[in-house]
Amino acid sequence: MYELLRELPPSEEVLQLLHPTVRDWFKEKYGNLSPPQRGAIKLIKEGKNVLISSPTGTGKTLAAFLGIIDSLFRMAEGGLLEDKVYAVYVSPLRALGNDMRRNLIEPLNEIYQRVEEGFPEIRVAIRTSDTPPSEKQKQLRRPPHILITTPESLALSLASPKFREKLKDVKWVIVDEIHEMASSKRGTHLTLTLERLALHAGEFQRVGLSATIHPLETVAKFLGGRGREVWIVDARFAKPVDIKVICPVKDIVNADAEELNDAIYRTMVKLIKEHRAVLIFTNTRHSTEKVAFKLKQYLEKEGLADKVAAHHSSLSREVRLEVEEKLKKGELKVVVTSTSLEMGIDIGHVDLVILLSSPKSVSRLLQRVGRAGHRIDAVSKGRIIVVDRDDLLENAVLAKLAREKKIDRVRIPKNALDVLAQHLIALTLELGEVPYELALEVTKRAYPYWELDEKDFESVVKYLAGEYGLEEEKVFPKLFWDKERNVLRRKRTSRMIFLMNAGTIPDESKVKVVDAKSGKLLGHVEELFAQNLVPGDVFVLSGKTYRFLYSKGMSVYVEPAPSERPTVPAWFSEMLPLAYDSAREVAKFREMLVDMSVEQLVEEYQLEPWAARSLKEYVQEQLEYVGAVPGDSTYLVEIWDEEDRRNFIFHFLIGRRGIDALSRAYAYKLGQLTGTNVSVTVTDYGFMLTVPGHPEVDVRELVFSVTPENLRRYVEEAVKRTELFKRRFRHCAQRGFMILKRYRGREKSPERMQLSAQQLIKVVEGLEDFPIYKETLREILEDYMNVEAAEETVRRIVEGEVEVKVVGPLDVPSPFSHVIVANAFSDVVLMEDKRKLLQRLREMVLKKIQSSKESPSSGTSTFTPSASPSASTSASLTEGSK
Repeated sequence: MYELLRELPPSEEVLQLLHPTVRDWFKEKYGNLSPPQRGAIKLIKEGKNVLISSPTGTGKTLAAFLGIIDSLFRMAEGGLLEDKVYAVYVSPLRALGNDMRRNLIEPLNEIYQRVEEGFPEIRVAIRTSDTPPSEKQKQLRRPPHILITTPESLALSLASPKFREKLKDVKWVIVDEIHEMASSKRGTHLTLTLERLALHAGEFQRVGLSATIHPLETVAKFLGGRGREVWIVDARFAKPVDIKVICPVKDIVNADAEELNDAIYRTMVKLIKEHRAVLIFTNTRHSTEKVAFKLKQYLEKEGLADKVAAHHSSLSREVRLEVEEKLKKGELKVVVTSTSLEMGIDIGHVDLVILLSSPKSVSRLLQRVGRAGHRIDAVSKGRIIVVDRDDLLENAVLAKLAREKKIDRVRIPKNALDVLAQHLIALTLELGEVPYELALEVTKRAYPYWELDEKDFESVVKYLAGEYGLEEEKVFPKLFWDKERNVLRRKRTSRMIFLMNAGTIPDESKVKVVDAKSGKLLGHVEELFAQNLVPGDVFVLSGKTYRFLYSKGMSVYVEPAPSERPTVPAWFSEMLPLAYDSAREVAKFREMLVDMSVEQLVEEYQLEPWAARSLKEYVQEQLEYVGAVPGDSTYLVEIWDEEDRRNFIFHFLIGRRGIDALSRAYAYKLGQLTGTNVSVTVTDYGFMLTVPGHPEVDVRELVFSVTPENLRRYVEEAVKRTELFKRRFRHCAQRGFMILKRYRGREKSPERMQLSAQQLIKVVEGLEDFPIYKETLREILEDYMNVEAAEETVRRIVEGEVEVKVVGPLDVPSPFSHVIVANAFSDVVLMEDKRKLLQRLREMVLKKIQSSKESPSSGTSTFTPSASPSASTSASLTEGSK
């Protein structure tokens, strides 16, 4: 199924496989081959499917293309180049496609300078949604030999009868940034498109290019599909990395926000001055703009303010391209970005990457740091600047894991029924008539559908054939199922529907925030933010707090909630979630910290002495206060009482997506036990369930009532009435052609589509195994959340692999709870409120510890303090959290 290349052949041996003209050009320009090139070129020349995994700047693109260019050059020399597409390069980004065109045209031009005039030209062209119709017509007349495209445009090209003919002899398909595509439905969509292309063109060579990813065997299966051997060239660690954590102040706990902010910027300025070009990663678009603005102020006196720019996905394409070009030309010294420069767009020479706060996974850390040192012999240098003790603890672990090359596992969506619906329509368009069994067989060749239940496949066919009787809801059949002959045939309108609506990226739109009483428009929020709201949630808009009541279409209705503590930060939807594998390692490190010395931390984790001392203090305070350090073998649930409510804080480190699923299951059960509404606060380090009053709850009974057998059902019940379900249902309905954005020259607004979705939910929720409804639940539980991590956690609890300790009721939460209580109220560069709250909570804990030492028998015990909180404590906490 897959084969790991154990030994790289010598550079000279591989170069001898190339045409002398190509070989001479390469040797003159580059000298020797890089490790991924040594491994891949020989395999590609031998006709093997190959997955190449290596960091940015190691020449993996040329590793994929050099052998193909060589073959095309030989065909040109022999007069064998015809007017058809031989190689298809698929990129997740249109901008990456433009970059790739430049990177191909340049070598081809340089090679062609070595041949006589009149030598047949190897043509390269881009075909995406940005390509003008005139250019597409030109490609029909003179197709490129190398086609650069996106997953969506490839699917459309294959469904277009005239251009499909140009693809009938494709010999190579290169999938770039496969790590980015594998983890989303875009990748799922692509795997099915490639299976249809193989049906049309016959088998072709598959070459996948990936940055650091794990496990490579899974990605090889994703690239190859069923029954194809894929060779793996593992050069993930071909470049040396230099990753360190920087704690910008000596006392990260007691430094006030102004002092910390100043220290962060002064640290960045120092690093910027020491390096030629610096890339700074933040975790949100919001903070990218703030950091760029503030950094310009700090660099003003250095005369470098005009050498700083911001780059993120909300900026126009023109602005982003301008920033990329200026960075490449050396006109910029600093670019601040969120996630938009993580992927392999050529940004020229960057010799340092700074990360402001945690990247949330080892893979992302290596991907970001890999942007520095854009040559195979250059060190990829990264510095992570931390903002508090939790950030320090997390990054100490991630940096060590990165240095040790221990990477998080990739999660690939499985059995997506909405994408399957598109695939079946495309099959009928391309073949006219498709035997049912062939459609099933072709689908199950794609890795994401290896385990597809045939009943689910049939339910999608029934839905597309109109057997659920939804015509009254304007959901009409999209294909004809001839059951006598057991074949699927296209309907007359299918082609227009597919060409106008294919793809997997949902339409996101701004959501109106409306005062429910007056009907006044108060502002807008991102849809990704709106989907996280549940009735009763309080959030900030334009400096004021509002309580969410209900939604209708693309509007959320609220009421003013002055002086109330927000439950959802304004930028929550943008925050990267801590990955499952990384979270488990952080949990193990917490437990190890108890017995580690400062010297060990400095040596083994490469921390500054003051940072190491801060971590030791942190774990010591937790241990002294509640007698338990939550980690990977011990889970802690603490009860914390405020004046009018009780909080149950679960210290379960299983990654935020797993926590999201688990918290909803426990909230569902807690609601049944108390008969009240339960508020849920989800963070990377655990979750908090809040109920009104101070009901007596047997926490152990609650914990053990959720089992591997019932967890999925509880989570499904918990999400069915949420905003998340309503909006994700629209996305799935759109992908599955149940709701059409474009039809017969008309375009539906997101508002109208959302209203249609909410109406359709009421109709289909009672239909057994309706595929779009079922897919919405699957997508939420498995892709948006990580129900498998939650199930694994519950299994470990039930089987006694992990000990669950319960403490409380406490009137001040434990040190490890403070980050959950604060719930990251503000961003890395605007953290005054959060820091004040954290400092206030710590002061209270230290007083409790001190009073317990001085008078163990009086006052509140560390382990079982009084259940009634003091009014002053609750008041001061609320004041500090505003």
